[in-house]
Amino acid sequence: MASPANLLRLCARPTRRLQSLRAATVQKSALRRTLTTTQWRPAAARDTDDNTKEAAEEFDQVFSNPGEFLRSYLRDDKITDEERQLASRMLEDWKNVPPNTQRQFNQLTDNINTSVAPLRRPVMAKRDSFWNSEEVDTDLITDEIGEDDFEEDDMMSFGHAKLEEHREFREYARLAVWEMPLLSKLAKPFQPPVDGEVLRFRYTTYMGEFHPADRKVVVEFSPVDIPGLSEAQQLKLKKLAGSRYNPEKDIIKMSCERFEHQAQNKRYLGDLVEKMVATAKDPTDMFEDVPLDTRHHKFKQQIKFPKEWYLTEERKKELLAQRKQALLLDEQKRTEGAMIDGVQTIQHALLNAKPVEEAVTVARGRPIRGRR
Repeated sequence: MASPANLLRLCARPTRRLQSLRAATVQKSALRRTLTTTQWRPAAARDTDDNTKEAAEEFDQVFSNPGEFLRSYLRDDKITDEERQLASRMLEDWKNVPPNTQRQFNQLTDNINTSVAPLRRPVMAKRDSFWNSEEVDTDLITDEIGEDDFEEDDMMSFGHAKLEEHREFREYARLAVWEMPLLSKLAKPFQPPVDGEVLRFRYTTYMGEFHPADRKVVVEFSPVDIPGLSEAQQLKLKKLAGSRYNPEKDIIKMSCERFEHQAQNKRYLGDLVEKMVATAKDPTDMFEDVPLDTRHHKFKQQIKFPKEWYLTEERKKELLAQRKQALLLDEQKRTEGAMIDGVQTIQHALLNAKPVEEAVTVARGRPIRGRR
């Protein structure tokens, strides 16, 4: 008796020829000429079409009836003796299968063919399509139709942007509450720079965010603070700095952002300062004939309060005496009743004021024309 597993394996075996047989049934269109004015005509049917139809009919018959497939398989001369013996035994088992089981198997085969038929059908590209945009993409999990339609079940993009901003605020609030206090463990006491640390570097950070300006490094130093320089060498160093020297603050300021990382820019500035100091110490040419140019710097005039306008002790005593004399005069008027109270005068004027009649508005009408 043939088991259901053997029957399923037997019927699934011919499906391996499905792609080749179906591809053979598709009629290939003739190649069109590149430059032509004649109307395109399909190629004539070939003799191979009959063979492909016969192969398709044979395939359908074999797939629907395992017994016929085994008989046609045994008629093949290219199979080995072992395969012939195995096919003979399976054919005998198929003959012993009850007719009811054979009908159920045929019905199952028909259902499978019906459900798989759309997948076996070859997809032909449309002649007038542009990049096959009309075809449905079967690789997507969801359907693209109607996804962009607003169905009044969600917020607009402005609302989502507000929510995203609120989430960002809450994230920074959580950082400030839970993680910022932990940074106190890494705090170090401030140590003022010593005499040997004359270079002051300044960096720019954006709290971990990438920015083109975070690579910039600025260095500031005063020529007076550099040890081992005479006054002539300090003046030469100022002349070498050029427009980077500030004559008001007596500070040289330089910056660098040509490299990708801050450490590289800092190293470059350090080497540049060392070269400038070495050049200033070179006695070969001290630039004595070159004056210090400060035209690049605009001196801001600082307006100071005149010294003559400051209150002296004598002036303070004089003003205090005048205030005391004014207070005594007001007290004398109050005792004599000659002091005029402004609030009381206003209240008295309001109480004795005569009522004013309100103006009545009269509508302007059109004049009546008499008969002539």
